[in-house]
Amino acid sequence: MEIHEGAAAAAAPASRDCVLDYSRLSLNSFSADGVSEERKREARQLYLNYNRLSSLPSSLSLFCSLEFLDISNNGLSVLCDEITGLCKLKTLLAKNNRLDEFSLPKEFGSMQLEVLNFGGNRFEEIPLQCTKLLRLQSLSLGGNRLKSIPAEIDNLTSLEMLYLGGNLIAAIPPEVANLPYLSYLVLCDNRIQSVPPQLTRLHSLRSLSLHNNLLTYLPREILSLVHLQELSLRGNPLVVRFVKEMMYDPPSLLELAGRTIKSRNIPYSPSDLPLNLVRYLDLASKCPNPKCAGVYFDSCVRHIKFVDFCGKYRLPLMHYLCSPECTSPCSSNPQSDAESEDENSVPADRLQRVLLG
Repeated sequence: MEIHEGAAAAAAPASRDCVLDYSRLSLNSFSADGVSEERKREARQLYLNYNRLSSLPSSLSLFCSLEFLDISNNGLSVLCDEITGLCKLKTLLAKNNRLDEFSLPKEFGSMQLEVLNFGGNRFEEIPLQCTKLLRLQSLSLGGNRLKSIPAEIDNLTSLEMLYLGGNLIAAIPPEVANLPYLSYLVLCDNRIQSVPPQLTRLHSLRSLSLHNNLLTYLPREILSLVHLQELSLRGNPLVVRFVKEMMYDPPSLLELAGRTIKSRNIPYSPSDLPLNLVRYLDLASKCPNPKCAGVYFDSCVRHIKFVDFCGKYRLPLMHYLCSPECTSPCSSNPQSDAESEDENSVPADRLQRVLLG
């Protein structure tokens, strides 16, 4: 389809920044030949989204003042080297194409991008070129095939928003905690099983989306995220499991005997028992409830300690106990009292939204 400058001019709003809009025209290719030299120099925004482009033209570099480029919803499998010549480009939207970690130019990391959206593509890894974009403030790679987050993510020290929802990520690397300005972290719809306690260092974090993962608990350190206003947890085993009545497998006869010996301080020596039983007794763990003198071996309640944030919702934190009877420990122990006071004194407005269901 032939492109005429007039079509773009008619589509461009009357503003000081020149906007060239070639979106939704079913284009199989794009040529800058029909664009005047003046408009090439002055263009600040270029829309090529919702077309049928399989490649970008080398003439793209002629738009030397371009700050915004939208090439989403095409059939692109590679980005041409010439895109790195757009030295003023701040925003690149390339959603819903066929891009992967091998599609980017080698010098892509030298660009001055502030916003990058590669959502809905075929990335199995975050390209290392992306971790070199030191001015990047927003990175979106949702709806891809990512299996991990590289440790090099902590190079992006200007990052404020990281969107990695809808992937196959199994773990959050502690390096994510090295992003000082990160305010929005979206990791929903992945396969994450735990949250590293290092995330407590994300002092700017306001929103944390973890729904539809495989979480069974949260680290207590999450209470230190003083600016956190929204925490989404629905669709995790910790919610599904603890909303229902907790099931508890009773201890075996062996464990009951071991608990009796340990809790009542019945004396024994290695000569009294077989070696395997002596070793077993050495594995006893004391129940953390200060009012309980019990111990446990294999059969414990992997329970949560609910912390009330805003009256209606309670945040589940991991808590191990020897039996269901210990689900509400209270104590006169000074250290335990101090911990309870800290939790109960969390202001109601600390979390505006805790989404559990």
